[in-house]
Amino acid sequence: MVGENNSIVTEFILVGLTDNPNLAPICFVIFLLMYLITCVGNLGMITLIQIDSRLHTPMYYFLKNLAFIDFCYSSTITPKTLSNFLSYDKSISFVGCIAQLFSFVLTASVECLLLAVMAYDRYVAICNPLLYTIIMTENVCIQLVGVTYIMAFIHAFAQTISTFRLSFCHSNVINHYFCDIPPLLKLSCSRTFSNEIVLYTFGTFQGIFTTVQIFISYIYIVASILRIRSSEGRHKAFSTCASHLTAVLLFYGTTVFIYVRPISSYSLGRDKVISVFYTMVIPMLNPLIYSLRNREVKDALKRVLNRIRLP
Repeated sequence: MVGENNSIVTEFILVGLTDNPNLAPICFVIFLLMYLITCVGNLGMITLIQIDSRLHTPMYYFLKNLAFIDFCYSSTITPKTLSNFLSYDKSISFVGCIAQLFSFVLTASVECLLLAVMAYDRYVAICNPLLYTIIMTENVCIQLVGVTYIMAFIHAFAQTISTFRLSFCHSNVINHYFCDIPPLLKLSCSRTFSNEIVLYTFGTFQGIFTTVQIFISYIYIVASILRIRSSEGRHKAFSTCASHLTAVLLFYGTTVFIYVRPISSYSLGRDKVISVFYTMVIPMLNPLIYSLRNREVKDALKRVLNRIRLP
């Protein structure tokens, strides 16, 4: 079917976020600043964790991977969106659309699963502190991250194959700013029932699995924190989870709303705005959330800056 698609549609046209030429330069500046903050924040977080030996712990190993995924996640979408703001040619090749969709689903799935892994890490650290170093060894951390990539690859591969086996013969204009599954399904002239089943099956399984795992982890975490007698100890335990919980609520709140519902209820204008939040805003906010609310990260940054200032 892919070969058939290529004979019918060789490229797609991305409508973008706005068709108002007066708004395009303003949007370009805003999203460029957001992307620069995303790159500096996430690459800076990776560098800081890498060079400061005090941050060589499982929690920051997972955070380093989250920062890497956020950088890749945003870079999959934002550069093409920025170029479309200033260009009359808003086309993306058929192969380019496949690559963008695959990369988007892959990085989004890794982020979803990685947040669940980080919840498990916090559960072990707070509920079993004496066994933490025994349970969360370097090999275990590497294996957990490896499993997230394998599961995300399977998800991305299935969604991409399922989407691009369809025929796109009515139109090649995608009313979105990137190649996403719902607008592509709306564009297809083929029956999309099986595609919706694939979308809901993978999305629901991944969403329910990670949500339940995070929810159960935090039930035990809260119970353990409440048993801590000193207020200082409770505050320290809570502060290690607050940043992660904030990131979870932001990411899950938007992605579940978009993907775990019928395609018929998809509203192009409204959902494009929501998509901006989880494709561009959240990758920008995550390093800020983890740095501003984390004393260890702020102390590490101060040590690095002091080292740079010294002659």
